[in-house]
Amino acid sequence: MLTNAQTKLTAEDLRIVTRIAVFRSLKADTVEHILAPATVLTVRPHEWLFRQGELATDFFIVISGWVKLFRISASGEETVIHILAKGDSFAEAVAFTDGRYPANAEAVSAVRVVRLPAGHLVRCVREDPDIALAMIASTLQHLHNLVQQIEQLKAQSGVQRVATFLMSLCPAEYGSCAIALPYDKALIAARLGLKPESLSRSFSKLRAVGVSVDASSVKVSDVGALRKFASDDRGAVRGSLRSMR
Repeated sequence: MLTNAQTKLTAEDLRIVTRIAVFRSLKADTVEHILAPATVLTVRPHEWLFRQGELATDFFIVISGWVKLFRISASGEETVIHILAKGDSFAEAVAFTDGRYPANAEAVSAVRVVRLPAGHLVRCVREDPDIALAMIASTLQHLHNLVQQIEQLKAQSGVQRVATFLMSLCPAEYGSCAIALPYDKALIAARLGLKPESLSRSFSKLRAVGVSVDASSVKVSDVGALRKFASDDRGAVRGSLRSMR
């Protein structure tokens, strides 16, 4: 159970929250009613929001920082399911069904999250079917994201997954840019289904397409070229890397 100090939502918090899939299609007064009991929690790095198997009593929206969703296998190994960022929501579906959290949620960095009691959300859904439709839309969006992750793991090589990850951090679609890795490399590797040593090798290979990595600082000389590299088929990628040696 979280014991962190709780505060009310600010105007900026509300701006972020009302843009998530669950609330995007709802009327302003409906969203206001849903959020009436919501509070904002400030969570320190490595603190848990909930643990796998606990009763799902709340659903959450990230206002700032990074949250790791992961499971622990019977052998004690950690599998990272997702890294959540500003504007991401999680646990709404399981909270709505009176279930238990299927994974662990841990703050990667200092985090601010909105916490909404599940019981209140269920009452709101019973009062207004439009909220149920919005919940379904949000669940489908999460499913779509998971399918994309599986597709990446199946269709892309490790170095392409790293390229796609870096591309997602670039502020522009073309030209050059400098970015900072948002969290440590071990977590990035786990998020991409790689070993840490494979991540290091991928960074080295990406020098061929104009990517240089120094600690947590990354420079991309051509975002368009990085995008093309990430989307090419595996055979083309292997050929381009060999030709650039």
